[in-house]
Amino acid sequence: MLTRRSKRTKGEPTIALINIVFLMLVFFMVAGTLAAPLDGELNLIETAGLEGREPPDTLVVHPDGRLSLRGKTVVSVAEFLSSLPAELRTKDIRVVPDKALPARDLLRIAAELRQGGAARVMVVSQRALP
Repeated sequence: MLTRRSKRTKGEPTIALINIVFLMLVFFMVAGTLAAPLDGELNLIETAGLEGREPPDTLVVHPDGRLSLRGKTVVSVAEFLSSLPAELRTKDIRVVPDKALPARDLLRIAAELRQGGAARVMVVSQRALP
């Protein structure tokens, strides 16, 4: 007597995956609406009209490679370091480069700052809003 084995066909796992993704979508839609909305009469402050200013003791690098500190021209990185108090020379140094400054110039300046004793060189940039 011959018995025939029935072949089982594997179900598509795609349907289960779609169900899970749909449930996650519904969950996040509901969870996202639980936060209390802001008061309708509230007006948030605007910072568009504020004048941009570099932080104190920050080396500003212009597009042509010129250096400045607190609005005054600095001839070299060594002069910038010598103008800082001794305890700040070995700390983190902030650099504000112009966006048109070539990267090789910024890297050269950062290397000079590190050779001059800076613990870290931090590049200050503007955060873009979405």
